[in-house]
Amino acid sequence: MTRLLRSSAALAALAVFAACARGPKPAAAPNPAADPRNALKPGLFDAGEAISNLRVLSKVQSPPGFLGQTNSDLAFTGNYVIQGNYNGPVVWDISNPSSPKLVVAYECPASQNDVSVYKNLMFMSAEALNGRIDCKPGGTPGAVSKDRMRGVRIFDISDIKNPKLVANVQTCRGSHTHTVLEDPKDKANVYIYISGSSGIRPAGELPECQNTAASDPNSSRLRIEIIKVPLADPSKAAVVNRANIFAGLSGARSHGASDADKAEVAKMKASGAFMHFIPAMGEEIQLPPQMVKPVLDSITKARGATVANAADTAAARPIVKANVDKILAAQGMDKAPTASASIPETQQCHDITVYPSLGLAGGACEGHGILLDISNPVNPVRLDAVADSNFAYWHSATFNNDGTAMLFSDEWGGGGAPKCRPGDKPEWGANAIFKIVNKKLVFQSYYKIPTYQTSNENCVAHNGSLIPIPGRDVMVQSWYQGGISVFDWTDPAKPQEIASFDRGPVNGTRMDMGGSWSVYWYNGAIVSSEIARGMDVAELVPSKYISQNEIDAAKTVKWDYLNAQGQPKIVWPPSFPLAKAFTDQLERKGCASGAVNALRSQIANAEKATGAARNAALDAAVTAAEGARSCDGAKVDMLKKSLQDLRALAM
Repeated sequence: MTRLLRSSAALAALAVFAACARGPKPAAAPNPAADPRNALKPGLFDAGEAISNLRVLSKVQSPPGFLGQTNSDLAFTGNYVIQGNYNGPVVWDISNPSSPKLVVAYECPASQNDVSVYKNLMFMSAEALNGRIDCKPGGTPGAVSKDRMRGVRIFDISDIKNPKLVANVQTCRGSHTHTVLEDPKDKANVYIYISGSSGIRPAGELPECQNTAASDPNSSRLRIEIIKVPLADPSKAAVVNRANIFAGLSGARSHGASDADKAEVAKMKASGAFMHFIPAMGEEIQLPPQMVKPVLDSITKARGATVANAADTAAARPIVKANVDKILAAQGMDKAPTASASIPETQQCHDITVYPSLGLAGGACEGHGILLDISNPVNPVRLDAVADSNFAYWHSATFNNDGTAMLFSDEWGGGGAPKCRPGDKPEWGANAIFKIVNKKLVFQSYYKIPTYQTSNENCVAHNGSLIPIPGRDVMVQSWYQGGISVFDWTDPAKPQEIASFDRGPVNGTRMDMGGSWSVYWYNGAIVSSEIARGMDVAELVPSKYISQNEIDAAKTVKWDYLNAQGQPKIVWPPSFPLAKAFTDQLERKGCASGAVNALRSQIANAEKATGAARNAALDAAVTAAEGARSCDGAKVDMLKKSLQDLRALAM
């Protein structure tokens, strides 16, 4: 989640947009206004709920001291979920998904405290100025401090109830998020790609940080920092490269404000709010209090008063405007971007998703979606980059399982704004799906939840992961207060929602942050980090979109640990649910009922039989599968392989 407009650095971070729209608009739902997720009862712990094709197994509240602080990203190891929280990581035992147990809540304030794992190690991002090297609260005073921590913390979690801090690796822009990369060729180390979107640190705090023009080879701009972690001694982890993957990219255009935003702006103006047009964004925004209050307080105090009146407000407006104009000019945000202009020197990646077995990574890099070759993890190479005027902030990336397609999310509004209202276009704040053809990204479609949300609900595309449904690309994704959505993008040109879960607004009268920050599938459970409430655990249930056999086949995939930004290749062990799942998919495709029934009969015979009879039934099923070849040859080949793998187990 990007920070709201709290500083000039935050304004700069929101200024990166894209060049030109491509492809058709998504097919709208028949009537989004009639969706049951609309107009749910508000409430923090008693909100109304709408659920479709999912079963919620459990809901747990954040523990004292962490409830009310922002819950962030998730990582998984063994039977544990590690949940980031702005006050420190919270560990849950989900051995029984219907009854998660709190293991430890470890105080270590910072933001975002996004977490990842590798075997006995836990990594945690720190970017805000309140992070300390000793994890203590209270922050660090002054512009420069030897006690400040902005980078990645490394913990030994061999005893997960007692995390042990073993290293603080400082980085030039802190770590907004990070990605753990396991290089298949290097078993002695893991690598961490840093996505830092804050301002560059002063050299007095970190000497290697250079706040110079991006053309300077030593500049800290337009770089992603790469940490090498020696597994034999993680305390020696260090930055080993600062890679420029942005060289030569052009500027990006903004799509401007939606009709819903224009209506909100008019309402704010009528209420007397301090507004400012940001040329680089193409939008008028309400200025945050820290840009207004000091000026207004000074004018009010000068006349010996403590409460501002209309004259004070009128006197403050030109001063505030001049201050903001200076900030925009200093950040290069005082002009509208052009397609030929170079990208802003503030550009960074927000999230990088690596697919180590393919040697590829997807960078969601504010103004661009980037495809990377990471076969040399220390020196990533850009293969392609795309921009899109319908995208405001390229936020995260997900590959399909065979690496032939990639989905990027757009966190338009920074995660703190309502972008799912009737006046918000369905291709804004959505996902963009691309095929990967000859190492180039080819646009296919957009996907956005087919429902409306209120102006009191922050709603935009955010973090998710694949669900290992065999033969299909099915994903679960968070949408903040838009809830969670499960959708199928096997055909990247025609994504379709198949399940969802949503609550009403945290607050029915004003915008309060809440909703699902991230949601991932892990060993049969769908786990969601709820920003304001705690954690939800759900599971898929059979529907016309997904069968029990497909769900059972997905549950045969077991991981020892999972970081969603480090995508593992999904491999299904031989099983009867796997063969049955492919048979169900042939039926759903409309294949001849006779061929499907023959398959089901032979598979059922094999499952009940043993020895030679089992093998004979499996052989008969392989033969029967050919009856559906004219319907879907590729699926038939998947089915035949699953049957042959089962037969090999019996040999």
